[in-house]
Amino acid sequence: MPHTIFGRTPLQAWACSEVITKPAAQTFRLMTGVPDLQDLKYKTIRNTHVNSCAMRTRSPQFLLISLVLVLANFTAMAADFSGAAEFSGLPAVQLEPGGESAASGDIPVPETNVPAPVLEINNSIPGTATSRPDIWKRIRGGFAMTELDGEVVRHSEDFYASRPDYMKRIIDRSKRYLFHIMEEVERRGMPAEIALLPIIESAFNPKAHSHSDASGIWQLIPSTGKNYGLKQNWWYDERRDIVAATSAALDYLKKLHGMFGDWKLVLASYNWGEGAVGRALIRNRNNGLPADFNNITLPPETRNFVQRLIAVKNIISNPAAFGIELASIPDQPYFEKITATRHIDMKLAAKLANIPLDEFKALNPAHNRPVINVDSSRTLLLPADNVEVFTENLKNHDKPLVSWQAYRAKNGETLEKIAAQYGISTQRLKDINDIGGHTGITPGQMLLVPISGSAEGEDISVMSNKPAAPKLPERFFIYAVKKGDVLVNIAKRHGVTVAQIKSWNRDTNRLSIGQKLILKQT
Repeated sequence: MPHTIFGRTPLQAWACSEVITKPAAQTFRLMTGVPDLQDLKYKTIRNTHVNSCAMRTRSPQFLLISLVLVLANFTAMAADFSGAAEFSGLPAVQLEPGGESAASGDIPVPETNVPAPVLEINNSIPGTATSRPDIWKRIRGGFAMTELDGEVVRHSEDFYASRPDYMKRIIDRSKRYLFHIMEEVERRGMPAEIALLPIIESAFNPKAHSHSDASGIWQLIPSTGKNYGLKQNWWYDERRDIVAATSAALDYLKKLHGMFGDWKLVLASYNWGEGAVGRALIRNRNNGLPADFNNITLPPETRNFVQRLIAVKNIISNPAAFGIELASIPDQPYFEKITATRHIDMKLAAKLANIPLDEFKALNPAHNRPVINVDSSRTLLLPADNVEVFTENLKNHDKPLVSWQAYRAKNGETLEKIAAQYGISTQRLKDINDIGGHTGITPGQMLLVPISGSAEGEDISVMSNKPAAPKLPERFFIYAVKKGDVLVNIAKRHGVTVAQIKSWNRDTNRLSIGQKLILKQT
């Protein structure tokens, strides 16, 4: 029988460690007969050991104890350590009854509200830029979904691992939101994997907008937003509001878990729709087939969506194994809420808070205009360290808070004439007022214009109830990739750009014959 370290072979124990020194390698070689461990590549043992290792916390002290225990196996003291194996054998707690299998019959499985345990053992996180506890430790301690393995998971791991700059941008954006998201995830007793979902949905880009009109870091479509009380008008789209959208998305996911009792089916429903997933389960039951995630028929995009999240989880579990360094994110609030009771320019609000405008917009991405129309009151987010300075500067500010006004177009006026009158370019005037292409204006139409000297205008409150600008229907179609196709040629044939094709589709780096692409008719 091989010697064990906390229930693992010496090779397994080494696989779970972040680094192995030369003397330690020599010690292992002498005791185990394994050739030079420094030459062993991680990927040859990852599939066997890394998933179980990632579920356990590790530290330099743990490795030291493991080495001692290896030595102990060669002495009469081995029996004294027999209880150690029981410690490492603790199973990961699953939130799903029956190992995430779908409920039999058509009766929904009740929601399970048991939070995943957080194991407070390690203070050193392999692959992070600092050894102090941070949000990643908390997230790892809350992982609770069952593992998935397969080509898509491996391919997705390789995709992110081969793009460290892309991952760095995602993590940099996520630092503003992850603490709040984890607070809400844990409050609902959900697995921590859910906190990583915006990586898949939007790369934590709060302004992300899809061809299907999904918006925000959670990519909520208009109907879902409406169902969960998110306001969507000309001034404001709450689907992009960090606090409101997070609450809506997690409430929706929790409802789905109450229906299906399986987090993989929940994620599939989030991507494909609960009705479609429900019908797929019923079809399998009627045909005497297993009714679970692995056996129902799902669109490739939906199945890949779930497996991409598992790939991200694997990377976060052990970033060093993938050559990724996660910047440390403090496990503390990044922002605080303040209540605005007066209209205020976004640029001025950022200045009063002593933060860049881009930072203010990243925390308050739901606002569609350069001025915030509070409409009685509005909650704003500011970095926690800047709330006091904002409050003090606002109190001492003795100039107007708004540099924009409402203007009612007169008969015969053109956009060019109005733009010149208010000292703004025609294109800028169009952009601010959602006027596209060659669309003109009508008499009495309300426009948002700068306050300019004696030029007439009204308070923007008269535009408070302005509905969201109607979007012209865009005609999309499905194109099947043919032999010899490359993105450049496809784009040229259909009058679009390669960048547009990539924005409408996922997994375009490697085209395969028969692969379906979404294209827009021009």
